[in-house]
Amino acid sequence: MKYPLILGFGIVALDVVVWRLRVPPNELIRLFIRLTLFSALSAVLFSSGLNPFTQAPDAAAPELHWLGQIVEIIWWLMGARLLTLSLDTLLLPSTWRKQRLFSDVFGAVVFLAAVVAALGFVLALPVRGLVATSGALAIVLGLAIQSTLSDVFAGIVLNTTEPYSVGDWVMIDDVEGRVVEMNWRATHLLTGQGNTLIVPNAVASKGKISNNSRPANVHGLSLVLEIAPEARPRTVLEALRRALTGCDIILNAPAPYAHMKRTTVNSVQYEVVAFVDNMDKKLAASNELFDLCYRHLASSAIPMRALGVPAPVESTHDAKEALLKRVSLFESLTGDEVKRLATRLSRHEYQEHQVISAPDTVPDSLSIVASGVLSVKFTEPSGEREIARVGPGEAFGEAGLLAGLPMRVSVSTLTPSVLYQLGKEDMTAFLKDHPEVARQMCQLLASRQDRLGKLTTPIPEDHETHQSIFQWLVGKVWHQHSLHDEPHGPSSRQ
Repeated sequence: MKYPLILGFGIVALDVVVWRLRVPPNELIRLFIRLTLFSALSAVLFSSGLNPFTQAPDAAAPELHWLGQIVEIIWWLMGARLLTLSLDTLLLPSTWRKQRLFSDVFGAVVFLAAVVAALGFVLALPVRGLVATSGALAIVLGLAIQSTLSDVFAGIVLNTTEPYSVGDWVMIDDVEGRVVEMNWRATHLLTGQGNTLIVPNAVASKGKISNNSRPANVHGLSLVLEIAPEARPRTVLEALRRALTGCDIILNAPAPYAHMKRTTVNSVQYEVVAFVDNMDKKLAASNELFDLCYRHLASSAIPMRALGVPAPVESTHDAKEALLKRVSLFESLTGDEVKRLATRLSRHEYQEHQVISAPDTVPDSLSIVASGVLSVKFTEPSGEREIARVGPGEAFGEAGLLAGLPMRVSVSTLTPSVLYQLGKEDMTAFLKDHPEVARQMCQLLASRQDRLGKLTTPIPEDHETHQSIFQWLVGKVWHQHSLHDEPHGPSSRQ
C-alpha cells in the first residue's frame, strides 16, 4: 500500500472531525462511524507492516520511523476511547450513563492499560520496571489523595446500590435537594433556595439518606405544633382534621392524619402529616397547611405556643372582634369600628354538606367563617368542579352585599361549620356613618378583581371608558346603600 502514513493520519483526522463536531448528531450512528474508521485504520496499519504490537519499521529513516511510532500509539489510544464509548453506549444502563462514574473509572483504567501497552509494544520500554516503579508511586499518591480515593470508592458503592439517582429529591442527613449530577467525587444537589450543594460521596455513603422520590408521586410533609396543655386533645385533633380537610393541595390517599406526638413541661406537641404528588408543591402545601392549622385552632379558642416557652398571661378578647380582625376586608378598620361592627354580627350554625349559597343569587349578607370548612364549586357543562375551600377568617358574599353583584358559584359545608353574618341593613347603617370605609372596601375589591371573576359574575362593561373599576364599584356601593356624601374622588381618613 502506497503512502500508509498519509492514509493513516487522514483517517485519524477524519475521526477527530467526527468527534469534535459531533456529526452526525445521533450518538449511536456516530459511534459506528468511528468504529468503521478505527477498523479502516487497523487495516491500513497491519497491511503496510505498521503492527501496533511491534516497533515501527524504517529505523534507517528516523522521520518515517517516528511518524510510524506516533500513528501506532494513536491506534492504542483511539482503541481505548472507542472501547469505553462502546461500553458506555451499548452496555451500561441509562441511569449509570447519567451518573458518569462507571464510564469515567472504566475509561481511566482502559486508558492506563493502553498507555502501558503502547510503551511496551511500540516504544519497547521495560514495562516490568515501569510497573514496579508506578506501583511504588501509586502507593505514595494513594496516601496523598486518600480522601479523594475514599470519595471514588464511596461513589462506586452509591452507584451500585442506587439509593438515589439523577432527578430524585433526597435528604442527606439534614440537607435536602434534587440530585442534578453524580460523578466520581461528589453528588450535586439543587436546594430549594436555588443553590447547588456539593456533598462528597464519602459523606453521602455514611449519612442517613431519605429519598423523597420513592415511591413516585407520593411525598410526605409534617408540621409539629405546640399547644397549651389545658386544651382538650379531642378538640385540638378535630381542629387539625378540619385544617387537613380544608387544604386542597394535599392528597386524599394516602390519607392525611394528625396525632399527639409528645408532652413537654409547658405544652403538648401535635404532629400533622400530609402528602403531595409533586415535590414542587411541598413548600406551598406546608405554608398553606400551617395557616389553616392556625386559623382552625384559633376558631376553637386554642392558642399555639412557641417551643418551650411558658404560657403567656391570658387576656380576654371578644370572639367576634377577633374574627373581624382576621378578615382582610376589614383590615383598615380601627379598633372602635371593629367593636361597633362586631355587635351587628349574627351567629349561624350549619351541618355537614349543607348548601349555604346557590349559583346566580345575590347574597343579602356577608358571611364570615368562624369554624369549619366550606367548598366553593362552579357548575360547568361537564358537571360541578371545586375551585376553592374556605376556612376560618375568610369571607364570601362581599361583592353582592356591597355592589349587588350575583355569585355564579355554590357554597356548601364540608364539615359542621359556624358562620357570622352581616346583613345589608346593618352594613348600610355602618357605611352611612363611615363612608370612607366603603371607599376602602371598594378599593380592596378592585384590587382583587381576579378573585371577583372567579367567585362572582364578571364586572359589566357598561361603565364609561374613562371610568376605572374602582370608580364604578364606588358608584354601585353608593347607589346600593343610598349613601349621601359625594362618592367620587379619593378620601383620606384622619
